[in-house]
Amino acid sequence: MGAASHDEFRDFVAARRPTLLRAAMLLTADRADAEDLLQAALAKTYLAWDRIKDRSALDGYVRRAMVNINISWWRRRRLEEYPTDEMPDMPVADHTRRSELHDALERLLGRLSERQRTAVVLRYYEDLTETEIAETLGVSVGTVKSTVSRAMAKLREDAAQEFAHLD
Repeated sequence: MGAASHDEFRDFVAARRPTLLRAAMLLTADRADAEDLLQAALAKTYLAWDRIKDRSALDGYVRRAMVNINISWWRRRRLEEYPTDEMPDMPVADHTRRSELHDALERLLGRLSERQRTAVVLRYYEDLTETEIAETLGVSVGTVKSTVSRAMAKLREDAAQEFAHLD
């Protein structure tokens, strides 16, 4: 990669990092994992930078890379999980910088399966169409519709329980 391309990539990262990190956070539900995910996606983008001719498609390229990497990671993680009779220590979330609503939304999204959370994030946070989501995830539009529908039903049900104390 030449100096001009390197500078162009650096400028892209500087301008788009907050938005892309927000998307990564919604995909992973964990700041550290989100930063790792974005870093891995940006590394792939850097390697392909000179082959990406349509610079207006860069956000989509990075988002697609994040989705693919995240799917690979949770498939790999699934193999590393083993049942046990002992409950692990549960980390305490740091609520000092978050609003109650934001915190509740993270908890609700965290209760969804990886596929459901990814579909909801792409649909409602990234504002992709069902067709775009289907292409991104490599599934049919019908699968996207049913996945998002089930995820939203679960979110509504869980939200009703989460906020029942406010009535």
